[in-house]
Amino acid sequence: MTGRTAFETQYGFARNAVLLSNWRESPFNRWSFQNVGELVPSTPFAASGGAEAPAQALGGLLDEKVALAAEPETVAAFLKRSDTDALTVLKGGRLVGDWFAPHMEFGARHIIFSISKSFTAILAGILEGERVFDPDAPVVSYIPEAEGSAYGDASCRHVLDMSVSLDFEEAYLDPESAFARYRRATLWNPGGGSESLKAFILSLQRLGEPHGQTYRYRSPNSDLLGMLLERASGQRIGDLLRAKLWQPLGAASEGSIAVDMEGTARTAGGISVTPRDLARVGEMMRQGGMANGRRIV
Repeated sequence: MTGRTAFETQYGFARNAVLLSNWRESPFNRWSFQNVGELVPSTPFAASGGAEAPAQALGGLLDEKVALAAEPETVAAFLKRSDTDALTVLKGGRLVGDWFAPHMEFGARHIIFSISKSFTAILAGILEGERVFDPDAPVVSYIPEAEGSAYGDASCRHVLDMSVSLDFEEAYLDPESAFARYRRATLWNPGGGSESLKAFILSLQRLGEPHGQTYRYRSPNSDLLGMLLERASGQRIGDLLRAKLWQPLGAASEGSIAVDMEGTARTAGGISVTPRDLARVGEMMRQGGMANGRRIV
């Protein structure tokens, strides 16, 4: 009789059970969310900070009661009930402590999904401040091939504000939807490789209403924003993240971002970073864009 491997003991399943068709599902996401690069093409962006301080337990904070459900519960109970993987707490810019689920490794990167949109918007703000990117310019001034798509007569501001008149729905569970095609274009679902992310986005058409009239949360806007920033700066997103955000911030660990068949970054949801470094980004924003005595954004 063969015993369980160390991997199976830690995660509750075998490594070969994690597939492109199930990596975002429980229980397989216990591992895959820390190892996206083993499933989806990804590119790194280097850090410049020193070694990370050791993990520091939250201690008594886990026993505090919070009212996030029908009945108050302890922080520890909420973290378990919500399937949280990691929590880092700062107060006044100082580390209070960390908490990690049994399957989450300290120092591991974890995909942050749509927080990636905020990272992309931060880059846009930095490049605007450097007069490299003009948010009021037409999309086609940076991406001429957007002519004929929904973005052909939109401004970069419409993209930033998610007010593009875009015929697209975030239909996560419909396998026949444009969203499923979008996932294949990002190489996040099986069957990808025949259409690039850029080709998919520039195939989208507009609705009947004008741009700027209605806010609609549509992830392709944030992916297109990443393409706009690359065209404006002449640099790849991974290089921009490293030079403009990650190293000036003093991040301690390398981050990564998922890319498609052409190397186009999934700026709407493909970034992976450590919990500590994500907390550093949050603290920078709390400080009005300042970190380490300098303005980042």
